Amino acid sequence: MKFSDMPYQRVDLEAVRTSFRDLTERMEKAGSGAEQFAIHQEYYAFFGHVMTEATLAGIRHDIDMSDPFYTEEQQFYDEIMPEVTHLNVIYNRKLLNSPYRPYLEEKIGKPAFKNIEIQEKSVDEVILPLMQEENRLKERYNQLLSSARIDWHGESLNLSLMNPYLQDKDRQVRVEAYEKFFAFFSENQEELDEIYDRLVKNRTAQAAKLGYENFLPLGDFRMNRNCYGREEMRAFREQVKRDFVPFAEKLHERRRQRLGLKRLHFEDEKIYFPDGNPAPVLSPEGILDAGKKMYGELSPETWEFMDFMTENELFDVQGRKNKKTGGYMTYLQDFKSPFIFANFNGTQGDVDVITHECGHAFQGYLSGKDPILEHGDITMETAETHSMSMEFFTEPWMKLFFGARSQDYVDMHFEDSCIFIPYGTMVDEFQEIVYQNPGLSPKERRQVWRELERVYKPHLDYSGNEYLESGGFWQRQHHIYEFPFYYLDYAIAQTDALQYKVWMDRDYQAAWESYLHLCRLSAKDFYTGLLPQVSLRSPFEDGCLRDVVRELSRKLCLPE
Repeated sequence: MKFSDMPYQRVDLEAVRTSFRDLTERMEKAGSGAEQFAIHQEYYAFFGHVMTEATLAGIRHDIDMSDPFYTEEQQFYDEIMPEVTHLNVIYNRKLLNSPYRPYLEEKIGKPAFKNIEIQEKSVDEVILPLMQEENRLKERYNQLLSSARIDWHGESLNLSLMNPYLQDKDRQVRVEAYEKFFAFFSENQEELDEIYDRLVKNRTAQAAKLGYENFLPLGDFRMNRNCYGREEMRAFREQVKRDFVPFAEKLHERRRQRLGLKRLHFEDEKIYFPDGNPAPVLSPEGILDAGKKMYGELSPETWEFMDFMTENELFDVQGRKNKKTGGYMTYLQDFKSPFIFANFNGTQGDVDVITHECGHAFQGYLSGKDPILEHGDITMETAETHSMSMEFFTEPWMKLFFGARSQDYVDMHFEDSCIFIPYGTMVDEFQEIVYQNPGLSPKERRQVWRELERVYKPHLDYSGNEYLESGGFWQRQHHIYEFPFYYLDYAIAQTDALQYKVWMDRDYQAAWESYLHLCRLSAKDFYTGLLPQVSLRSPFEDGCLRDVVRELSRKLCLPE
């Protein structure tokens, strides 16, 4: 069904409660594993519909955050979803404690039961009011950012629409654009600090009510860390600092020389070539058409996927003033449909949507054919491996998007992928420090961020910008406000994607078959169990990043 034709109706909370109660009672009374599984299939249809309606409302709210109807609907789901999540926990508890658990595990998989155990530890009736308040605070942050109206030479632009000027080849344009861009954050710093301070205290209070020392374990449970923990994550961060930061700094130095600059200033952070970054030579409609051609040629599976997406209008990618910033892929269970939301702005990021977000959507499309819904509950480092690897697999088609500058894009994307890893890892360490020390003042948090920048990105030069020099950059990072501890998943996944990059340069078809297998495995196994099945090394294995750096240094002819 086309997205515009998908009917929406607010769920009836009382009916949801009744359905959960009925399913839970029947599960309790069931006399066999087969009977319980039949009831569980009814749950799939019921809960899938609830989530479809909530997701539809969320997408339509994000498409136009000034729409009063869907703003009210979003507020409704922000209020009820903590209770719905709690009811879901009560229902899943019957699966967890079932006398027929071996039968059910055979049907839906061991990871699903581990996820239920984790959910048990992260949601309780006692914290529902705090969860509702947390949702309201996140919505307040989004509304604040979407309200930005930057006066740009007679135009009124939002944050997303400023991106082309932040990446302009004319340095003076960039300097002016960055000044105006971060002026918005500086002018709203007090409110941004207040929102985050309340979020930190709220999440800390939730953790305390559930018996945790701080928010770290609760945050990791909510990220569904089902096969590794903080010890492995900290060890990965140490690998990044020891093995990857020096490599990334060599790339920054190479970029500085290429640009002919005496030093890299923060306005130069996203610029890769003296004549500017390559930009798409196509209109937004042309990019979608080129994406259809690309996926049509990549494989039969990707051709089927992209045809489905375009025929059913499952993209909303045009940048507009009242649209939420950022981009994402989500899934509409009733219609077996991925949906891609983005803000095209005329930069290379528009093409990244057709590679990165389509990597998510392609895997979602494949897993949507699996009748076992739990197999689609992939953890985030696996999901980001799908998307970040697709960025590399689609490189042979970049001429469609960038014309004569396709190789420039490929080179830029490779460098950008590498230098992201220190930043993504830094975001995680920042959050760990913040939630271990919830009493830090806003000023102290900014000092923590700035100190970490000196460790993970020592080349950074913020001179002349007091807001950034004092450690304010993190306030533009949605994930820190909305999805605590998500960002390390990107760095872990980028390590996987770079392994695929090295592999596909040697044997593209073998690497693609491995990737396709990974997508089809979905959540049938844990992340650490999936990797050996597709011949990837675990990023948590000491030496993994060192060996990746060695391969990449050889590719770039850099001294090791």
